[in-house]
Amino acid sequence: VQLQASGGGLVQAGGSLRLSCAASSRIFSSHVMSWFRQAPGKEREFVAAIRWGTGLTYYGDSVKGRFTISKNNAENTMYLQMNTLKPEDTAVYYCARGNSLGYRSDNYYGWGQGTLVTVSS
Repeated sequence: VQLQASGGGLVQAGGSLRLSCAASSRIFSSHVMSWFRQAPGKEREFVAAIRWGTGLTYYGDSVKGRFTISKNNAENTMYLQMNTLKPEDTAVYYCARGNSLGYRSDNYYGWGQGTLVTVSS
């Protein structure tokens, strides 16, 4: 499965963006799909994940209450709605697939190229 993240851009603090992650083929119900982000000079950070079969969601502490992960099974697409954006949310956002839930990037594979989100103050 190839994954392609899109929807990034430049937004002012307090604004919103919606990211999409499109899969080239079917995502199975056993998979866990995730969003990570990586700011310059920092390690890749867990943002959110969703169990494809049940829809259960998980969030990193820094985005809880502001970001919402969702999915469209029919279109094999995952979304990340980002509200109340802060300058510290600036990063390249990646989506990836895993066979189980994990909060480390090495739990996932199929990383796409990522999409850049820049939040200005």
